[in-house]
Amino acid sequence: MRLAAIASALAILLCAAVFGAIFLQRTSVSGAAPSPALAAPGEDQAPAAATNARAEALRAASPAEQPIVVAQQQPTPAPVASTCSNPNALGISRVVEIDTTGGPGFGFEHFKSHDFLREGEVVLTFDDGPWPKNTPNVLAALAAHCTKAIFFPIGLHATYEPGILKQVAAAGHAVGSHTWCHQDLSKTKGKCQISGKTQAYDYDPKDEIEKGISAVRWAVGGPTAPYFRFPALRQPPELVEYLGKRNIAIFSTDLDSFDFKMRKPEQVRQSVLAKLKKHGKGIVLLHDFQHATGDGAMDLLNDLKAGGYKVVFMKPKFPVTTIASYDEAILKQVKGPVSDGRPTSSVVRTINE
Repeated sequence: MRLAAIASALAILLCAAVFGAIFLQRTSVSGAAPSPALAAPGEDQAPAAATNARAEALRAASPAEQPIVVAQQQPTPAPVASTCSNPNALGISRVVEIDTTGGPGFGFEHFKSHDFLREGEVVLTFDDGPWPKNTPNVLAALAAHCTKAIFFPIGLHATYEPGILKQVAAAGHAVGSHTWCHQDLSKTKGKCQISGKTQAYDYDPKDEIEKGISAVRWAVGGPTAPYFRFPALRQPPELVEYLGKRNIAIFSTDLDSFDFKMRKPEQVRQSVLAKLKKHGKGIVLLHDFQHATGDGAMDLLNDLKAGGYKVVFMKPKFPVTTIASYDEAILKQVKGPVSDGRPTSSVVRTINE
């Protein structure tokens, strides 16, 4: 009995020794640290050296391998999304709101009252559009430079290309007006495109103004600015007074590019830059009707940026109010003659094919 008991005890001790050796071997091979839950109270669960090593490993990992970290306290605010993807854009340095009550005038060629521009500031203005290719080229350049301008379209042109004028307004530019048929408002006789032909044209200057405003409003299909520019900058005093009563601001210019006399884009650029160098600031008169201006618009804005000039946008405080009788006249003109009411199938019939 004693020998049997001794043998059993030795067998138990031997098994315990074998199992202990296996356990120690597995622990040393795996290198696994004890679970934090098994650490004794007061022990550091993550030594500083191990933490630093892990941080280095995360920094070295590729973006796809890095874990998603959700901040638990004081999350970092998301960056503000940029409104312009062009880091070299001209942009808009300042937006000014214009109260057109009483018809204020702007542009030192005719008006001296409101000198609000600072040195190096420019206001970009474009006349005589909308026009295929040229106006879209100007719009593309302004969009690329994340800047804005004032457009003074001709009413007749607006009825030709309402889609282009809608693009001008949708881009956030101010849309004023420039008469119905670009007539000299110091006179009452001229020439205009009527039924597709240039014809002699008798007009009332006030009708020219109001019909142009209504045509632009119709083309845009939304609010337009109470801004007006006289063709050839000829401003009869009685019409200046009339526009004042209509609460419509009058725009002359500080710098006339005379781009309508030019055929090459570089000539337009040189003209604007030379006059800006002389005057230092100003409202710039250009024409989106002219191909040289349309083709050179991007380079001109690049030049303004390189020269350190800054764009100011003149935003109207309230929209222009049109006159119902002129709105109705425009609707009749753009819709054409009233239909005879007969279906086309009763008017046109195929008899041989």
